[in-house]
Amino acid sequence: MAARQFAIITDWAFDAPIERVWALIERTDDWPHWWPAVLAVASMRDGDARGVGAVRRLTWRTALPYSLSFDVEVTQIEPLAFIEGRATGELDGIGQWTFAALGERTHVRSDWRVEVTRPWMRALAPVLRPAYAWNHGKVMAWGEDGARKRLAAETLVPA
Repeated sequence: MAARQFAIITDWAFDAPIERVWALIERTDDWPHWWPAVLAVASMRDGDARGVGAVRRLTWRTALPYSLSFDVEVTQIEPLAFIEGRATGELDGIGQWTFAALGERTHVRSDWRVEVTRPWMRALAPVLRPAYAWNHGKVMAWGEDGARKRLAAETLVPA
């Protein structure tokens, strides 16, 4: 694997049913409301009835002093099980979300196989690889914490 390529896996587990967790992750447009690292989500194109073909431009802040913007086109969806997207822009590659019900709990796996594309990031990737991985871990931890809080708040709202 070239130094500028990254394969990063993150696992989350929630005390919530898969339907609620799926709805939270699948609604990308709402991410800025609960995921502190997501500064903006812009709809570039709608997809089909299931969402395949939809394109969103995501702008992220990170724990390090830089931000990233990239487009993600949804390439596959299997409801309550799997979402795949193709990232282009300041990241290039494939991202996947996998969901598994464990009784009333839900396991979520994020699997990114991407390359950085900014010239300075590509040039420094061999040296900064550990920092990039740490940074990704922080961004994902913010997401997990935000998702946990959002899921807990949703249970407090009367039906």
